[in-house]
Amino acid sequence: TMRNHSATHLMHKALREVLGSHVQQRGSLVDADRTRFDFAHNAPLDDDEIRRIEAIVNREVLANVPTQARVMPFDEAVRSGAMALFGEKYGDEVRVLDIGSSRELCGGTHVARTGDIGLFKVVAEGGVAAGVRRIEAITGENAVAWVQALDARTKEAASMLKAAPGELVARIGQALDHARALEKEVARLKSKLASSHGEDLAEQAVEVDGIQVLAATLDGADTKTLRETMDRLKDRLKTAAIVLAAVDGAKVSLIAGVTPNATSKVKAGELVNFVAQQVGGKGGGRPEMAQAGGSEPARLPAALAGVPDWVRARG
Repeated sequence: TMRNHSATHLMHKALREVLGSHVQQRGSLVDADRTRFDFAHNAPLDDDEIRRIEAIVNREVLANVPTQARVMPFDEAVRSGAMALFGEKYGDEVRVLDIGSSRELCGGTHVARTGDIGLFKVVAEGGVAAGVRRIEAITGENAVAWVQALDARTKEAASMLKAAPGELVARIGQALDHARALEKEVARLKSKLASSHGEDLAEQAVEVDGIQVLAATLDGADTKTLRETMDRLKDRLKTAAIVLAAVDGAKVSLIAGVTPNATSKVKAGELVNFVAQQVGGKGGGRPEMAQAGGSEPARLPAALAGVPDWVRARG
């Protein structure tokens, strides 16, 4: 606990040096495992700021200077540069603690020399309230154990990627690039497969009052594939009203197309909305082409099945 308490003083001084004199303690918790320090600051700390804070504290630790405590009148302590904690009430006489370059009013117990802290490592930083940040740090054997555990995990990850630890970042970048390339290729193949399947859909069209009506799901299709398949089907069916759907998780994509010679009876916007409303969505577009989305894929088969009757009702 003494290690962490002494480290808190050095960290407070380092925070003010790195972030500015506006930094004031807003709370702290020190135990045998770690120190938790809340302070006034209005932005997250970036990696460079945390590294600078760690470097300042660890330089003080390596200097291994003695800790000194003196009792003196409060006014004299403040004139000497001792930092009084915000909101704290002090008596006429106070205890001034010098630890490294830090001078604060403190009545707690501390290490005899800064070197007794051993090692200082920030392990967490985040916001706890408006204008208040929190840093958690560890010292001594706990810090050494934390670094050793991190080193072990780094070596394990490097081994999985068949790389030296120093090459880990580059190798992860290569792996991510490869994964993204594979995702693109999978999407391309799914689109090609869906497009190929779309060629066979024309056989499923039914004639309603002289209009070829088709409502179908195109598995694995993206929006581009739906549009391309729609264009081919309209060319092939000549006089047609078509709805194509694709499902991705809980998302339903819909596209409706009506050939120009059938728009006097059926409008694509009305057709796509008929289906979309049944699957928790809405959409719209031109008389010849319209799009929509939905969020209830389980209701899609029934919605598509009702399209021929919907078209018949407009005849």
